[in-house]
Amino acid sequence: MKPFRRSRSRSRSRRRSRYCNGRPSPSRLYRNRRKGRVMGVCAGLADYFGIDPLPLRILAGAGLFFFTVPTLVAYFIAGWVLEDAPDHMFENEAEKKFWRNVRTEPRGTTRDLRHKFRENEERLRTMEAHVTSSEFELNRKFRGLDD
Repeated sequence: MKPFRRSRSRSRSRRRSRYCNGRPSPSRLYRNRRKGRVMGVCAGLADYFGIDPLPLRILAGAGLFFFTVPTLVAYFIAGWVLEDAPDHMFENEAEKKFWRNVRTEPRGTTRDLRHKFRENEERLRTMEAHVTSSEFELNRKFRGLDD
């Protein structure tokens, strides 16, 4: 019998989930060492959910006080497992806001996307109607006479 080997496609798909079109995945949880105090876990969670890190730090401190061992174990495992946040994950603030809303309000995000697609579809229909109209064709022929 052959020894069990992990398939290459599985490791490739795992790599693809971390990166989207060559960029870091914005829907993934990272730790943020730049804003963090100890390992950046609370700051990373705050970035992920779009909230201030202070309440998470207070909760972590309370958890440390009441449940010392489980809190320490969970915190250090999270700090060990989570990757550092990439420097330039988002191109602009609008993209950052969009991905934060995807995580916190998925229904609102799909509603907004549906609305944008409807607007674009209406604009496209208007352009198609103009380009396929006889008036457009007539204007194009008149412009061709000037040349």
